Formats: sequence, structure tokens, C-alpha cells
Amino acid sequence: MTKNCLHITNGNNLTDYLRELDFKEDILTWQEMLCEGPTIPAINSRAFLKLRAEFLKEYYEIEVNTREILTELSKLDDINTYTEINLWFEYDLFCHINLIGVINLLHQKEINKPLYLICSGRVEGEKRLKGLSELNPDQLKSHYKEKILLTKEDIDIAIALWRTYCGKDHNILKPYIVKNSSFKYMSNCLKAHLERFPYRKSGLSVIEANILTIVKDNFIRSKDHLLGYSLNYQGYYGFGDIQLLRIIDKLDLFFNEDDEGITLNRKGHKALLGQNNFAKEINDNMVYGGVNRLGFQFNVEQNKLIKTIFDGN
Repeated sequence: MTKNCLHITNGNNLTDYLRELDFKEDILTWQEMLCEGPTIPAINSRAFLKLRAEFLKEYYEIEVNTREILTELSKLDDINTYTEINLWFEYDLFCHINLIGVINLLHQKEINKPLYLICSGRVEGEKRLKGLSELNPDQLKSHYKEKILLTKEDIDIAIALWRTYCGKDHNILKPYIVKNSSFKYMSNCLKAHLERFPYRKSGLSVIEANILTIVKDNFIRSKDHLLGYSLNYQGYYGFGDIQLLRIIDKLDLFFNEDDEGITLNRKGHKALLGQNNFAKEINDNMVYGGVNRLGFQFNVEQNKLIKTIFDGN
């Protein structure tokens, strides 16, 4: 007898792909980007949905259909029909913050079914890390066959990470960078998260510095061209178009843009050399879970976040 499992995917692309490959079981599609915007620990609450809807409207003009979300989540209400839950999430920060959010939702709903993780990333014979939707059918089925049963320790780590992410001190995430778990890319994602905060010398985050370096080292025709480069060379972030475009727009002060394309101006070169701290000027006041990114800077020497003397308002 085949097991009746519930699949939870990180977006419509993968859900559609699984359906094409004849996965007939129920699929819950998780459509969130918890790596940006405020979050609270109580993910299984109306207050959480309201907070997220307000953020997505303010920052990205996304109108959240709360009824649609609740209908999707209602698949968790009759959980006894399932013998296991498969979590389909990728190697990047975007997916991993969603993943710990989903595990916490299941925990808060007191769902105690076996949880299996199907996580893409390094694939034999491939040069770059790959998302689940990028895998060919054989690779995807092979990943599914080799899915990993999460232990109680894994689930406890996810619960602790979510609580910390929603809290006021993200330095508490640091010990988890060296902690062994079934989340083989968690360490990279946590490092990438801490490096989203402005660096003390330049006021640039790693991803902002990376975008400026792309402009410095390449012929860039337009912002769309720059977006394409940024999507392909973003490492462990896994950001989508709208997230990267917002960051690129915030970096306008470092660009000269004309018919010849986009080049770095004097300020852009100074920022890359770390000659000035431009965090306040960029003024990217994004909230990550429980903290505003402008409230902290990343100190390379101490390898931790330190509170800033300005609040970015």
C-alpha cells in the first residue's frame, strides 16, 4: 500500500513541475518570502498573516489574498489522513527561512508526522548549485528517493532558529553556523544572512558590494541587464526579481546611467574601497524578522553584528 503523504513546496513552479511528473498526492504550496520583512514567533496566527500582508503591500505592492492562503493552509487541518510530510526546499537563504517557518507552523499546530526534507543544491556533474525546478526529471526523482528524515534534534534546531530570527539579537544565530544537522546548507545560509547587514567600513552588504562589483567589472547596458547578472551571481541568497530590483534601485546613488550603459561613479568606487560608510545614505531600512538592518552593522574583525549609532530614520 502506498503511503498517503503531503508535499509542501516552496512555490508554484515546483508544484506545477511535480504535477507534470505525475505526483498525485496533495500538495500545499508555500508562497512567502520570510527572509524579508517583520515576523513574529506565532506563525500560526491571524496577527502573523496581518503583519506579512502589510509588509508585502508596503514594500512590493503585493496584495495578499488572505482567504486563498487560509484555504491552502487548511490542508493541514485534516492531518491524520497523511502518514508523512515532504518538505521541498532549496539550498538558499530564501528557502531556508521559509523552511524553518513551515517547520514552526507544523510544530505550533502540534503536527507530529514524520518530516522528510528534499533539498537541492550541489548536483553531481553540475558546476553550479541548482534549484529543484532546474533539475531534470531523473534528478528530481532521485532527490525524492534520497529524501532525509528530519530528527527531533533537527526540528528543535529549526524551532530555535525561528525564535531567534524573530528576536532582537541575530548574533545568537552564530553558534548554529557550526552545528551539525540534516540541513546541510543551513550554515551557508546563516552566514549569508549576517552578511546582509551593512559592513562597518563601507556600509554595503555583501550583496550590494557584489552588485557594484558586477557594474565595475562588466559592460552593463541597463538595469534589466544588471538584474540578470545579479540573479545569476548571488550565491546563497536565492532572491527573486522584485527583491533584487529593490536593492539595485537603492544603489542608484553609485551609478551613472546614460545611452552608453551603467557605470560606477566616484561614490561607487569609494564605497567598494571602503573609504566611506554609505549605509545611512543608501537607507535600506528592510526588517529581517525581529531586527531592522540599519540598527546593526557587520564587523569583519569581530565576525559579528554590532549596534549602529544611527537608526536610519
